[in-house]
Amino acid sequence: MSEALERTSPLKVSSAKCERIGRMIPEETPIALVYDGVTHAVMLASPVDIDDFAIGFSFTEGKISCLDDVVEVDIVPRENGIEARVWLAPRAGVANAERRRSLLGPTGCGLCGVESLDAALPVVQQVESDLALNVEDVLAAIDSVMPAQVLNAQVKAMHAAGLWRKGDGLVALREDVGRHNALDKLAGACVRNGAEASNGVIVLTSRVSVEMIQKAAKLGAPVVVAVSAPTALALRTAEAAGITLIAIARDDSFEVFTHRERLRHSPEQKNSTLKENAFHEAC
Repeated sequence: MSEALERTSPLKVSSAKCERIGRMIPEETPIALVYDGVTHAVMLASPVDIDDFAIGFSFTEGKISCLDDVVEVDIVPRENGIEARVWLAPRAGVANAERRRSLLGPTGCGLCGVESLDAALPVVQQVESDLALNVEDVLAAIDSVMPAQVLNAQVKAMHAAGLWRKGDGLVALREDVGRHNALDKLAGACVRNGAEASNGVIVLTSRVSVEMIQKAAKLGAPVVVAVSAPTALALRTAEAAGITLIAIARDDSFEVFTHRERLRHSPEQKNSTLKENAFHEAC
């Protein structure tokens, strides 16, 4: 059984009967991110893919710009949680010391402990890409995620973030009880494995908050697809960053909120209610 899951025996109650059943639930563990011996953050997360989490969090938080900025990552289990000890290269270590902050956040909380309003909403990185997608590409990206959610299939309580690329399909996927954590873990997997997000689609099984767009922009992802709606601030941030934001994604439909120019009509599309002329007029 995965260390991210725990088996329980709840009492299931219905109008007809009461019975003891078996159920898997997700584990949630405090993970301290420690840089050069100093704790920067304590996040509540699923205790899997912690190396990816440490690298991804470091990358999306701006502590590192590439894998070469990291000398070593030590994962140290403690009685009350896990320490992810990140040892930075000298150039990254100096920069980190200058902007050190501490935070204690709930599950995947991205802004808790930020010292100022300006720090909470930094200037977002601009994303430049000539990626073009048709409707089938977007639907394929959406469809690729659920079969790959191994943990969520058992507990129905895990978020996922995946990287999908045209021609390659689903390149990487990570799961966590926190949506921000899932995206940080995906970022870490991409950085560690050299998987470029600049020609791909980030697929999220959650709503889209501004932090998710900030992290996607840091990865250079030109398209973000999510199953739930975005916040208004996330929408404005995606517009400013040059990110195509697609949300309320279902098996057969989705809504395009920003930068519609990346979406192309597919002549091969069959049985579609979206006619070509109407498509171009709408987009």
